Amino acid sequence: MSEWTWEYEGYVPGEERLREALCTLGNGCFATRGAVPESRAGLLHYPGTYAAGVYNRLESDVAGHRVVNEDMVNLPNWLHLRLRQRFADGASGPWLSPDTQQSFDHRHTLDLRRAVLTRRFRYRMQGGGVLEVEQVRLTHMTDPHVAALRTVVRADDWSGEIEVESGLDGDVSNANVRRYRSLARHHLIRMRTGASEADTTWLSCRTSASDIGIGMAARTVASAEPATASEIRPSHRRVVHRLVVPVGPGRSAVVDKTVALHTSRDRAIGDPLGAALDRVAAADDFTALLASHTGAWARLWRGADIRVPGEAGRILRLHLFHVLQTLSPNTADLDVGVPARGLHGEAYRGHVFWDELFVLPYLNLHFPDVSRALLDYRHRRLPRACRAARAAGRRGAMYPWQSGSDGREETQQLHLNPRSGRWLPDHSHLQHHVGSAIAYNVWQYSEATGDTEYLHTKGAEMLLQIARFWADGAEPEPGTGRFRLRGVVGPDEYHDHYPGAARPGLDDNAYTNVTAAWVLSRALDLVPRLPAWRRGELFERIGLDTGELAKWEEVSRKLRVPFHEGVISQFDGYGDLAELDWDAYRARYPDIRRLDRVLEAEGDSVNRYQASKQADVLMLGYLFSSTELRGLFDRLGYDVDDEVWRRTVDHYLRRTSHGSTLSGLVHGLVLARARRADAWRYARESLEADIADIQGGTTGEGIHLGAMAGTLDLVQRGLTGLETREDALHLDPVPLPALSEYSFSLRYRGHWGIGVRRRDGEIEIEVPDSEESPVSVVVAGRAVSVAPGETRTFMVPED
Repeated sequence: MSEWTWEYEGYVPGEERLREALCTLGNGCFATRGAVPESRAGLLHYPGTYAAGVYNRLESDVAGHRVVNEDMVNLPNWLHLRLRQRFADGASGPWLSPDTQQSFDHRHTLDLRRAVLTRRFRYRMQGGGVLEVEQVRLTHMTDPHVAALRTVVRADDWSGEIEVESGLDGDVSNANVRRYRSLARHHLIRMRTGASEADTTWLSCRTSASDIGIGMAARTVASAEPATASEIRPSHRRVVHRLVVPVGPGRSAVVDKTVALHTSRDRAIGDPLGAALDRVAAADDFTALLASHTGAWARLWRGADIRVPGEAGRILRLHLFHVLQTLSPNTADLDVGVPARGLHGEAYRGHVFWDELFVLPYLNLHFPDVSRALLDYRHRRLPRACRAARAAGRRGAMYPWQSGSDGREETQQLHLNPRSGRWLPDHSHLQHHVGSAIAYNVWQYSEATGDTEYLHTKGAEMLLQIARFWADGAEPEPGTGRFRLRGVVGPDEYHDHYPGAARPGLDDNAYTNVTAAWVLSRALDLVPRLPAWRRGELFERIGLDTGELAKWEEVSRKLRVPFHEGVISQFDGYGDLAELDWDAYRARYPDIRRLDRVLEAEGDSVNRYQASKQADVLMLGYLFSSTELRGLFDRLGYDVDDEVWRRTVDHYLRRTSHGSTLSGLVHGLVLARARRADAWRYARESLEADIADIQGGTTGEGIHLGAMAGTLDLVQRGLTGLETREDALHLDPVPLPALSEYSFSLRYRGHWGIGVRRRDGEIEIEVPDSEESPVSVVVAGRAVSVAPGETRTFMVPED
């Protein structure tokens, strides 16, 4: 392996699904898992293809309940291509398969620089001799509706004919996640197949409820040696093109398959199938496609690459690769959000949670157009969020915890505990803090880009309606002058009700209340900054009067934050819960990350204990610098000094099972900011979460996009202390010896390619030459102006 390649030796059935997820290729519009081309979905393989934003809703009967779920749809499999020996009498041998003794020297190489996946293997032929096969695939970054697969067949001490079957397979379902298999999972209807030209096959279908049209066309040609026979066989749900090509010593066969995919959600088309046929007919040959594709990736890497020495740097580049495959510049033209598991699998049904909180901080400083598009996804669903708030008896906007196509709440009503086999009520829809995450992203985008036009229009609409929701839901507490937010669930997720309570929800979750206070204060800051005409227009349109602002001010200063034993309580009553015998559970179970499932299977509930799935209170230390966090608590009337925060961090470190890949990321950054020696342990875990599949099989259901993007932000903002505020770049580097050297470039306020480099106790800022104004930089409290074409170096402490 090199810093740009990941290699997988041999054929290991138990690891195939993990490799397929990590070798997914995408372009921000659609992606295909890295399955071997001859495979079909089963226990070992899953050749899924997903288009951003293509969802469908199905009804299922689960444990006697009627439930409706919306899923990101597994589309027809374009990848299908298999080989077999053709004998002189016209008979054929078995299809070549990697799981037979005849197959050997199996290897996959993922080339991050060029975004191609190469597979090589050798096969012992009947009658002697060896066949060598090399397959190279890409999902085109310049033309986001095109993919291609090249297969090169060489013979060693053997000559004869090889039969090639290239197909489009519509006989697919959503079956990537085992625990969903009792749910309805057949999304595609009205399947049609056929042929257009002698070398082109096609398939069209629609989703059953959302009525999205899907058109797919494939051109398969033998480019080095002409085929001796060619036949297209359409059937109800599949169409295959079979070619027979000669091979022999010194005579290779090259078969190129070029595919076009369109859906009715695409712009500037009338008919998905017609568009796919036109596109595949006009597509370049494989060599030209590869050249333009790698050129597009070269441009991406120039503006996005992050350089860190050693293994950590290799992993960070892999994480960046998968972020760019899910959210590329092509995404800027789409109405899509941030799918928590990328376009890499079907976990969480492809839904959008709060993961943009971990993704947008990176994108803001590299691909702000993509960030803006992702915020637009939320803005288009603002009316639905306002209707949801009204239905709950509140003003403002109540965004759903899980989103999909249209902004309704997509959180499942029941979830399965695989340990017990029981379906349980799911109350995670009470995670209303997703609204604060959206507001935070609006503000951070504006600070990073200087896009006041967006902040004053769509951004203001979202920010004010989210603030309104929090103010309207705050209940006064008699005798204290405080306000309370009741009936919520925090980021922890393990705690969704009090022990013995009839109703779900908790009171005064600290993270929820503090971020709500932040949203209210930012909204109050924004209102006077709006142009008078815009302020009047906005207030009139949403029915907001200045009288509401007085309550916003009061609530932003008087929201209650609970404490116990000198630490911030995760929620009111948290300190009264029982202590868990962590050592006993670790001794009894090899993995207690999903402690909720362990306890439920025992007939117990994690709601009874001081135990968290992931960072909850400590998320505050992830979002806000120590100075800003101290200011927030001061505004609320609480004295949270360094000692209180240290005790709080220690308290939850001992009581968190890290059942989410986001948890190690947050803990690593919080501990690094606190200059704690154990920060690297958690940072390393977040780096390895997917490549090592630390949660035992979950990566095969889709990579953890928020955690991957968060590791990039760990370096970009966390270790540098980078903040974009007050029209300046603020840096306050923190030491993390294992990541003491790094460099990256960023895009800020019209400057493309500002270089940031740390090494040998120094941090260097380089502003590229341009006609733009100088950049204001504040390093550890020292303000300087760095002009275009200038480089400034600052000494920073190592400990």
